[in-house]
Amino acid sequence: MHKFIAMVGTNSDASTNRKLLQYMQSHYADQAEIELMEIKGLPIFNKPENHEIPAQAQAMADKIEQADGVIISTPEYDHSAPAALLNALEWLSFHIQPFVDKPVMIIGASYGALGTSRAQAHLRQVLDSPELRARIMPSSEFMLGHSLQAFDDQGNLTDQQKATKLDGLFKDFQVFVEITKKLKNANATTYEEVREMDWEKL
Repeated sequence: MHKFIAMVGTNSDASTNRKLLQYMQSHYADQAEIELMEIKGLPIFNKPENHEIPAQAQAMADKIEQADGVIISTPEYDHSAPAALLNALEWLSFHIQPFVDKPVMIIGASYGALGTSRAQAHLRQVLDSPELRARIMPSSEFMLGHSLQAFDDQGNLTDQQKATKLDGLFKDFQVFVEITKKLKNANATTYEEVREMDWEKL
């Protein structure tokens, strides 16, 4: 059984993205172990000269490294992923490299009709950056619009078509994880490139 980290891409206490990940955690409990990861509490990234990494960020990196894959659920603020999520990714690419070749599934929930389409596209660019080098599952957008009305009192998705699509994408992600395990021929070199990257020396 796969073990996945499900990153809540916001510091909001009442986020429907957290509800979406909680739904997945419960609904797919017989298929995979899914652990929710919060990004609340991280300090604002300031590129410390002593390269000291917050204990919370190091603990997050350790869990990501040990997981088979990561699911990130992002809201959309001003056509972009939230600053809190980008801040977390800054810390998780500063002298630690947990995302190198790590399979990632991106999903999102929003109050409006579009369902985080622009935020997901932005997040894909960030995760594909030279400092992160994640392996993002292609053609896999799951966008939950009108998310305040999307769940019943038990936390289940009320739209059966959306639920069925998420079922299929989650199965695809598990296949993607297995395929990614075979794409490791350049992993050691890629890891060293990321570890040694320093824009000030380029």
